[in-house]
This record gives sequence, structure tokens and C-alpha cells, in this order.
Amino acid sequence: MVTADRGLFAALSRVCPDVREATEDDAITGVIPSWTAAPATAAEAAALMRLAAHHDLAVTARGAGTKLDWGNPPRRADLLVDLGNLDGILEHQAGDLVVRVQPGVRLDPLARILAEQGQQLALDDPVGGATVGGTISTAVCGPRRLRYGAPRDLLIGVTTVLADGTITRSGGKVIKNVAGYDLGKLFTGAFGTLGLVVEAVFRLHPLPAACAWLILNPADRATAVSAMRTLLHSQAAPSAIEWDSAQGPPEVAALFEGGAAESRAAALRRSLGDGRTSDRPPPWWGTHPDGTLIEVRFPVGRFSEVLGEIDEAARDHAVAARTRGGFGLLHVGVSEDPADAPDTAAFIMRIRGNLAALGGVVIVRRAAGAVRDRVDVWGPGGAVRLMRRVKERFDPQGLLSPGRLVGGV
Repeated sequence: MVTADRGLFAALSRVCPDVREATEDDAITGVIPSWTAAPATAAEAAALMRLAAHHDLAVTARGAGTKLDWGNPPRRADLLVDLGNLDGILEHQAGDLVVRVQPGVRLDPLARILAEQGQQLALDDPVGGATVGGTISTAVCGPRRLRYGAPRDLLIGVTTVLADGTITRSGGKVIKNVAGYDLGKLFTGAFGTLGLVVEAVFRLHPLPAACAWLILNPADRATAVSAMRTLLHSQAAPSAIEWDSAQGPPEVAALFEGGAAESRAAALRRSLGDGRTSDRPPPWWGTHPDGTLIEVRFPVGRFSEVLGEIDEAARDHAVAARTRGGFGLLHVGVSEDPADAPDTAAFIMRIRGNLAALGGVVIVRRAAGAVRDRVDVWGPGGAVRLMRRVKERFDPQGLLSPGRLVGGV
């Protein structure tokens, strides 16, 4: 953290009037920056970055701050750029199923506005209160990824401010224009290490005419996994299939959208001989389990094996592991008690090693310092060398969220 400098504070204030000294509430995984600035325009954000580059200030971006404790602590944090003032819906081309928004727009209000035109941005918000920018930065996914894809699949254009203050644009405002689309994918999940996203263009989908959930309470894990596979391969085409063991015995829920959603759900209920249908999801739907949060990504066909490895490791290390998610993505919640940190860390390292053989990746999303001190939250990354080269190209001074990504990128 740079020692408070009144002259530098004054310089920041000249390019962005909304600047203040940072407090503990602005901490990034425990690291408190010197200042917080909230630009009102992309031009102000660019001016801040130019000034930061000139004075060698390390910069981290923030949306709503709901996932600011994810990732590694930054090696340096001089300036926190709060993008909450950039919260405009700039353009909604309903006929083209496209929306252009600023990063501070929150997903829930955006959903309500799009719904008035019978459309949706099919991104879930497992944490609650998330912004567009934070969702892009962390690449967080929810149940509807099964049908609609992840944030990178829905993002068709971005405007970014690079580390030297250059404003760049890539992609387009219509779905068929894919020029520069890969740059948008590059920024998705980058944790702000490559630039500040100041505008995003997303493809939309029609709001379904109806929604119905099929909720199952299988007798055991094997029955639950079998039911999930039946749902996955069913011609009824559910939009999402999720598992939950955080509330006790496993529960399975599937979302059906569009025409005859309720009858499709009811037909599968009769076929499976279990469950109930509802016009509302179960309470756990689309949320993360409590406690230390571990994300497990794996090939779709390995679901049962992954669950087995998690259960076995939990028994061996006396950890109460609560799982929630679906094919390809699970979230595991375990104790946050500091006294349990050694067992939690051993559990993480065990499943990280065993699941690697199944093509799985284990990332610690949220954890207290006692766990972080014992494990690398990202684990080994096979593309670290490439990521470093990309980082050097976009941010040669290493000013943007330094160290937040895998391998300290």
C-alpha cells in the first residue's frame, strides 16, 4: 500500500471527483488499498488508469464486492476502482436480442427490466447482489449453464480500459458479428488482471412462457445420480439439473421451461416414480453452500466418481462436506471454524490430487486465512506460462490486480 500522499490524492481527485481514503470495508482478501475511486464515466476510468500507470499504482476493480474475497490476495493494492457508478443500461435492441450495459448494473434489476420486454439474460447469481462486471470477472455460473452456457458464451462484445488508460472495443452488438469475441472470452474469469470492463454486450433469450420444477428425494446417492442421468438424456430437455446434499439427504431438482413445461415435468415424475412438481424452485436452488466454499469442475460423465471421491475424502478427514451443483460443476461447503482448518486443508489437497486423475479441477473460492495459509486456493494451473505472457502483453507494469490469479499472475 502506498503511503498516503496528499498531492497524489489531489491528482486522483482532479480526474475523478469521487475519491476517498480506503477503509477496512474496501479490503481485497484482507489487503486494504490506500484509496478508493468511483469513476462516473469510462473516460474517468481511463484517466485513473493513466494516472495509476504514471505513478506505479497497483489497481483492483470492484463491482458490488460480493466476491472480492475470492482469488489470491493482491501483492499490492494502492487504488481500488469502484465501478458501481457505471450502472447504466445503455442500449436494449429487443429485436436483435442484445443488451449493452455498464459493469455496475446488478443482475436482479436488469432481469426485471428485460422481463418487461419478454427477454432474459440467462445468468444466475449464486452469491446474490452481483453486478455484470463481477460476473464477467469471476466467470461465476449457476444452474442454467446447462442450457444457456457460461458468461463467456453469452458475452458478444466488451469495452475495456487497459492498464495504460487505452480504451479498447471488441466484438459487436449483433449475435452474428463475432469479430473480437475471443477478447471478451479472455477477460471473462480474469479477475481484473487484464483491464477494466466498462461496457458489455450480451446476447439475450426469450423469457420462457412457463417454468416448472421437478423435485426428487431419492433414497440414496446411487438412485439420485441415476435419476439425474435419466433427466439429462430425456427428450423433455430440462434447462437445468441440480443436486443438493447441503440440507441432509440428497435432493435433485430439474428446471423445465417453455411450452408444456409442467406436463413435461409431470411425465418425468411418473416415469421416475418419485418426486413432486412445482412452479417454484427448492430454497437451495441457484445458491452456494455455506462455509468454506470449494468449486469442483470436471467432465460431465464423471459426476458419480467425483461425488464418491468427495465423500471418501470427507470421511477420512472427518469433514462434513455439503455438495451442491450438477453435471460438470459442483460446489462443496465445509466448516469455517479455524480449529477445523488443518482437516479442511487436508481434505482440499486430497480431492485436488485424486480428482486431477478424473480431469477435475479444484478451486477454493471462499476461505478464512487459516485455510488459505495451508493451501493454494487455485491449485496447479497448466496454462500459467501462457497466462503470464498474456498478462505481460496487456499489463507490462503488472499494475492490475497483481497476483490475484492462478500462479500469482
